[in-house]
Amino acid sequence: MCTRRHLLTATLCLPLLLVVACADTDAIAIPPEAKTTASGLKYLDLKVGTGSEAKKGSPIKAHYTGMLQKNGKKFDSSVDRGTPLDIDIGVGQVIKGWDEGIVGMKVGGKRTLYIPYDLAYGENGRPPVIPRKADLVFEVELMDVAGQIPVPEDAKKTTGGVQYSDTKVGTGAEATPGKKVEVHYTGKLQKNGKKFDSSVDRGETFSFGLGQREVIQGWDEGVAGMKEGGKRLLFIPSKLGYGERGAGRDIPPNSDLYFEVELIKVK
Repeated sequence: MCTRRHLLTATLCLPLLLVVACADTDAIAIPPEAKTTASGLKYLDLKVGTGSEAKKGSPIKAHYTGMLQKNGKKFDSSVDRGTPLDIDIGVGQVIKGWDEGIVGMKVGGKRTLYIPYDLAYGENGRPPVIPRKADLVFEVELMDVAGQIPVPEDAKKTTGGVQYSDTKVGTGAEATPGKKVEVHYTGKLQKNGKKFDSSVDRGETFSFGLGQREVIQGWDEGVAGMKEGGKRLLFIPSKLGYGERGAGRDIPPNSDLYFEVELIKVK
């Protein structure tokens, strides 16, 4: 059974959409002042944003309304659903016209994309909603771009290079090498705040032997010295994380990492 999602996501199943049941209207004309990219995508900024810029790989939130250019028929709208689209732009999670057309926008900006069929759903389309060789028009408003997580000014540094800041100093037993510790954590990419793992979201704590190389080196260094009940922010350079290899799809090579850690118990 396929997951019910918006049509825009190119890699998922076709969802049940809010399709406007009305007579065909006139074709949507492309304004002469619209800019054209090398691929053939056309776009027009209705409002230039002043916030953070969407770059390739940036996690973004955007509202949009999609229409068929030939007749103006609306086929999908996050505005109608009241929930913005939440994706990483420029990495193939959506149609090519979006990956190309959103990069460069700034938060608060509004842009109309005129996407030729070869940058959308191609020759086959997505029947019955998107016909064959359908050129598309999207009205897009960029709501948010996740930015780099800053290191607090009061952060301390381990000899290995992990920076850390205690948001709450614990009062219980101290985590020392050789002890088994139980923690809750949330991990994000420091460069853009994208969350890649969280024991909090799963509702299950994580236990490991401190200093036993059961986790990345940055954790062995960064958790040491915490006390039960304490909460700490860890800023881990890539060499003490997953290095040049990265880890799966969520942690690219050479990624600096950020963790929010709560020490539950020292055993």
